[in-house]
Amino acid sequence: MYQALYRKWRPQTFADVIGQQHITDTLRAQLRSGRLSHAYLFTGTRGTGKTTCAKILARAVNCEHPVNGDPCNECASCRGILDGSVLDVTEIDAASNNGVDNIRDLRDETRYTPAQVKKRVFIIDEVHMLSTGAFNALLKTLEEPPEHVLFILATTELHKVPATILSRCQRFDFRRIGAEDIARRLLDVAAGEGIGLTEGAARLIARLADGAMRDALSMLDRAAAAGAVDEQTVTAALGVLGQDDGIRLAEHLKTGDLAAAVALIDEYYNAGRDLAAVYDQMLGLIRDALLVKTSKTDVSALISPAYTVKSLQKLCDGLAASTLIAWSRVIGEALDHMRSAANRRVEAELCAVRLCSLGAEQYDTLSGRVEALEEKMKHGVPVAAAPAQTAAPARQSDEMPPPPGDEDAPPPPDDGDAPGWVAEEMATGQPAAKPKAEQPRPSAAAWPQWTQLLEALTGKINTGAHTNLKLSAKGILEDGALVILCEDGITAMLAKAESTMKVIREQAAALAGAPIKVKVREAGDEPVPQKNAAVEEIIGRAKAFDIQVKEL
Repeated sequence: MYQALYRKWRPQTFADVIGQQHITDTLRAQLRSGRLSHAYLFTGTRGTGKTTCAKILARAVNCEHPVNGDPCNECASCRGILDGSVLDVTEIDAASNNGVDNIRDLRDETRYTPAQVKKRVFIIDEVHMLSTGAFNALLKTLEEPPEHVLFILATTELHKVPATILSRCQRFDFRRIGAEDIARRLLDVAAGEGIGLTEGAARLIARLADGAMRDALSMLDRAAAAGAVDEQTVTAALGVLGQDDGIRLAEHLKTGDLAAAVALIDEYYNAGRDLAAVYDQMLGLIRDALLVKTSKTDVSALISPAYTVKSLQKLCDGLAASTLIAWSRVIGEALDHMRSAANRRVEAELCAVRLCSLGAEQYDTLSGRVEALEEKMKHGVPVAAAPAQTAAPARQSDEMPPPPGDEDAPPPPDDGDAPGWVAEEMATGQPAAKPKAEQPRPSAAAWPQWTQLLEALTGKINTGAHTNLKLSAKGILEDGALVILCEDGITAMLAKAESTMKVIREQAAALAGAPIKVKVREAGDEPVPQKNAAVEEIIGRAKAFDIQVKEL
């Protein structure tokens, strides 16, 4: 019967355990000197060797011929513990045996001396799952157990274990296993199993395992079902991104090519890849890119083995650190939404939309956004420019009143040609309701010297303000005044700064040949002229009877 790789290749001695030398060396020293504790607590993330070390320790304390603190695995005691025939070594799953009665039964068993070996060993896995009553029932026995009893507790959630339990145990913290150590172990296992595993595939699996050796062996088991294992086999079997896939998606996001990014996400979706896992891997890529972008020293030992420093440096050309941080925030929010989303694909595509069109609100600070724009301009990365807006021509009535004093002006309209409200007044002699007049709009047109003004401002105002004005503002002439129409509030705030406005006025006056009034306004905040209804009615009646009215 086939046995899973993580079970078949479970370490049998402390020397075989990888990545936990600080623990194995201490345990072997205690075994050699005979200074063993009565209770141990092993804590750490999944797959780091807690249960494995507990089983090795159980054999080592009962081994008839220990070798430098390790069990020999050949004596009757070791063989009996390995095949499960020795009942004095008991492994308990606290997730399913977490009640007071279960612990009372265990406490009763501690009274009996071992029948086949030196010590009775109780391994309680996932001990944090015990109920409060069960912990209380265990306290006294754990503090002063019989000399022939050894407790080994294991947990992945140390914060759930009561302090009264922690104080009665000798605690060992298991670390995440390094990617290089996992990759070497995978290559050894593959060689022993006759699996053609490439070094690149081993590094990719090691990165995905996130410090858990058991997870890495399980992934190798899945990928090896088709025979030889390379990077393409791993990405296809596990449904994850390869090195080139992650870089390719990041390049599309960098250039703002939404169509290509969504097409790539669609390709991953059709290939059966978990889109949440895809973005989770993108967070890892962003982390490595940030290290390469911001560090002034060699970080090759700190980045994931799936990427090279050279490939990350190429990706970072045109990407500011503030943009990478903004990406991570957007992806983090998308992952939160995807956990409860009815359609993960739509959430993934919406995330791509936000990543390709980052707004000012996604950046931590204003300087971060300015840095991102400058980085793109520096490396020639396309930047979305503000859409051109043409000023609406002023509406004119079909018939304009003739200028005063014009001899050839036609006579005023008769009753049949007069507006309805005028005709009604002339017929009845009573004031009639005047229809609401359309509010006049100020005349506006593009200022022809705007491009020259931007050139003249180069080096004379803040670089961030100048960049934002070039990308997110335009100049229009409105009632003889230069109005700088800004696309967003940040650009308007930068332009309104007193030092910036002073220089803009000076340069605008030089280009116009005379002093010119300068205003700054955000798009959508055009002023609506307030009219006095009574005055407008009088003016309207006067114009209807061809009475000259001068408006001030």
